[in-house]
Amino acid sequence: MTYTIEQIAKALGARAVGDTTLSISSVAEPAMASADQLAIAMKPSFAAALPEGGAQAAMLWEGADWENFGLKAAILTPRPRFAMAGLSAMMDPDIIASVGVHPSAVIDPTATLGDGVSVGPLSVIEAGARIGADSRIGAQVFIGRDVQIGENATLREGVKIGPRVRIGAHYIAQPGVAVGGDGFSFVTPEEGAVERVRDSLGDQGETKAQSWTRIHSLGSVQIGDDVEMGANSCVDRGNVRDTIIGNGCKIDNLAQIGHNVVIGNDCMICAQVGIAGSTRVGNNVVLGGQTGVSDNVFIGDNVITGGATKVLSNVPAGRVMLGYPAAKMDKQIELHKLLRRLPRLFTDVAAMKKGVPKDTSND
Repeated sequence: MTYTIEQIAKALGARAVGDTTLSISSVAEPAMASADQLAIAMKPSFAAALPEGGAQAAMLWEGADWENFGLKAAILTPRPRFAMAGLSAMMDPDIIASVGVHPSAVIDPTATLGDGVSVGPLSVIEAGARIGADSRIGAQVFIGRDVQIGENATLREGVKIGPRVRIGAHYIAQPGVAVGGDGFSFVTPEEGAVERVRDSLGDQGETKAQSWTRIHSLGSVQIGDDVEMGANSCVDRGNVRDTIIGNGCKIDNLAQIGHNVVIGNDCMICAQVGIAGSTRVGNNVVLGGQTGVSDNVFIGDNVITGGATKVLSNVPAGRVMLGYPAAKMDKQIELHKLLRRLPRLFTDVAAMKKGVPKDTSND
């Protein structure tokens, strides 16, 4: 499908200049763009590569001297990266074709599929499941008993949704997502070393070999509207109550959300984040890649953690955290600077000791 520069600009709420009748079939980086592609040059450093390609039009920042780059047309916007979100949606071909229900799919007679739902090869939809209108279910997807999924959902290949899970509208699950597996909950017959270490901050006390007994997960998972989950990310169901993820949350690849966790609205959970059981996360929280969050802690609204931060205690709203254990970012950076100075400090102290006369009063 092709669009004119004018059509694209109108859809994005941006300003079109030059020959707005030019047709665009796709987008490309400046140095690789051909004549029928829109070059994405969101800042001057990117635009410098335009002469290396063959683009006739580009997406640029507001006020850019587009003619100086030898272009015939341009789309100008004050926030090109935000406009890129709409542009990418226009140019993205359907990943899952709307082909109806594939003959190899297994759908229980009591399951309900809304209008326009497509189901891919070898997918299974169990009894009582309800799938909203215009949803697209890819190949080898499993949807368990009594699951509810809202309209316009996209479940990529290999997604697994456990029983009784509730998911809102416009849900996107990338390949391998697993929602509704049992929580990681085990207990020993008597107080174990892990519990004593937690209370004593290091002392195991008298150890005794014990076997682990599983606590079954009786709850499920609730996921709000406009949530996206990256490839191979997982959400465990709760022990008794449900694990809850709010509206608008975006979860990256390989993230793990433990049992009974409650996450607010519009949070961003980056790759390889692990959130342990019964933790509560506020609204608009951003957890950087490989952040680890201990169990039973609270993270307030608008908190941001840097990559590989380890949160072991409650974090008040609005804090920016970094390090292990997590501390305010400015404090953690200052501590890191001091640590880097330690070798020089030790050298200076050793030199000072050499200059101090040895005490011979007891000789």
